[in-house]
This record gives sequence, C-alpha cells and structure tokens, in this order.
Amino acid sequence: MAHGEIPASGRELKFRALTAQLRRGLLDGTWPPGSKLPTERALAAETGVSVTTVRRAYEDLVALGLVRRRQGAGTFAAHRAGQERAGRRVVGVLVPDTAFYYPRVLQGIEQELAAAGARLVLACSHYDRAEEDAAVARLLGAGVHGLLLVPSLHTAADPGRRAEELLALPVPAVLVERRLAAHGPGDPTEHVCTDHEGGAYDAVRHLRALGHRRFGLVVRSDAPTTAPIESGFARALADLGLPSAHRESEAMAQWDPARADRAVAALRAAGVTAALCFGDREAALVLGAARRAGLRVPEDLALISYDNEFADVAETPLTAVSPPKFQLGRLAAQILLRRLAEGDAAPLHQVRLRPRLVVRASCGAPARSAG
Repeated sequence: MAHGEIPASGRELKFRALTAQLRRGLLDGTWPPGSKLPTERALAAETGVSVTTVRRAYEDLVALGLVRRRQGAGTFAAHRAGQERAGRRVVGVLVPDTAFYYPRVLQGIEQELAAAGARLVLACSHYDRAEEDAAVARLLGAGVHGLLLVPSLHTAADPGRRAEELLALPVPAVLVERRLAAHGPGDPTEHVCTDHEGGAYDAVRHLRALGHRRFGLVVRSDAPTTAPIESGFARALADLGLPSAHRESEAMAQWDPARADRAVAALRAAGVTAALCFGDREAALVLGAARRAGLRVPEDLALISYDNEFADVAETPLTAVSPPKFQLGRLAAQILLRRLAEGDAAPLHQVRLRPRLVVRASCGAPARSAG
C-alpha cells in the first residue's frame, strides 16, 4: 500500500468499525426495537470519532433498515422482520488465497462454526495490503462478532504495529498461520499456527536416519513460511552435527524448469544427496530436473517436499511434510468462539501444531500410512 493511502484507509476502518459496533448492539438487544440511540454528538464524544463519521454510520444503518430517523426526535432502533436468531454468532474469516493451502483450513473452520450454530462470512485479500484493509472493513460492516485473520504480517514494514492495529479492532481477532515470532514472549496476539520449524526439523532428522549427511534446501524467497522452515532446518543440522546445507532460493514466480535445472546442477556440485523443497510445485520441478540430469530419485537424490497439497501425484510420489490444515482451522474457530463466550476470562491462546511427515517413494524409506 502506498504511504498516502494509509490515512484514508484508517478513516474508512473507523467508520466501518463504528457501523459494525452499532449493528451488533442492535442485533444483540443493547438497543431493543423502538429504543433511542445516542445523538450524533454524544456518540462522537463517547467513541472518539468525528460527528461526520457518526452521521455516515447512522445513514448506513438507515439504508440497511436497522434504524429510523425521526425529525426533531432522534434515531431509533427499527422493528424488523427476519432478525437473525438470538445469540447466533457471525464470524468473519479473511484468507489470502482460496485456491491453495487455505481450502482445508476453511473446511475446518466451517465445520466447527456449523456445529456451534455460527455463520461464516468469507473475504479474500489476494496477498494485497489494500485489499486486506478493505476486506476487514467489509467484514466489520457486515456485523461480525469476531474475526479469524490471515494478515500480511510478513510484508508489513512494521509487523508489530500492524498486529496492534488488528488487536485494536472492535471485535476479537484470532490470527491463523501468523504470529510475531521475532517478538518472542512479547507477542500479544492470539494465534494458531503450524510449527513449520518443527516440520523442517523432522524432515532433516528423517533423512539423517536414512544415512544422508550432505543436505540441500530449495525454497521460495517470498513466502511467510520460508523463514521458519529455514530456521528449523538449520537447527536440525546443528543438533545433528551436520555440515551447512547448500541453499537455492528464488521467488515463487521465478521457479520454472530452467531454474530447477540450475538448482539441481548446484546441488550436485555441492555433493548434496538429500534435499527439502518448499513447496510441492518446487519439489516437482526439482524432481523433473533431476531426471533430466540423469539422477535417480531417491537413489542419487532423496527429496522431501514441504506442503503436501499434491505431492502424492508427482511422477515419483513425494515424501512430504504435511501441515495439519483442517485441524488448525477447527482449533482457531474453537478459540474464537471461546473468546466470544468468555471474553477476557478466557486465557490467551498461542498454539503451534506440529506437522506430520508422510513418507512416500521420493526419500528411499518404506512408505507408511498418511494416518
């Protein structure tokens, strides 16, 4: 987002947040049908926004049929037919992509919310900060009671400040697959994440048990998952007394067969016999490049993919680190529902779920059930 866009976005968020707050009050009975709402000036003083923002919010509620304005009398909660069932929760969910990785997360969220009688409202940011802000504003405007968010913390100039902005929203928010790892115990967010460090660590440990000592790491340079994978990978090498790995890194859009050919040539020159590739697409490209170079997988080069989206359909089925996406979505929804039910009485949840290693043909070990 351009620097000049931030103030306008902030004003819009305040407007949407106020509208959402008023709508929730109308839906949960804070202002029963027929009751009078505060005057524009009184509400502006109470909330710290401008009278103009309050007026816009009231006008939106009039357009939605939630309030009526009576000349000289004030603003009143409307009597409405078809009001949502009392106590039913509405949860806003923001993901960056609905095609890869997050469909299984969404399935877990949907199952848990449906079991609790809650309704889901979905938005997608497409990894764009401006779209992310607009989507959050739309969700707040839709009257959600809480948010499950996958925000773009990894591209923010100041991730801590961005997290503070999200925590300051007028409804509880639980982060999904995002946390302030660099802040350590100073991370104030409620979150549920995959333990990507642990997943990479387990991949190295598995390959070492198969006899490998020279390792390679092939990664996307522009993904939030890359840093913890690299950290866990390096920690495993150190703990196991192994030499430093050869690393091949490129932006996701730059990984193609030619780039994979260069990567395999470099791995081969470094004496690498086993590599971890993030993610499945990159692993499949390396697999094809190894074949073109006359290498056998796994005999000459053992491979483990990180993601397990489509690792099983590769020409040589890929052993893969498999993040618990469905379970992660379910748990995130459970934590948000508990926060909505208990408020500040609920403990702050900061949860990491360790991935499984699904063994297939590409690493040279006997395959075992995905479980």
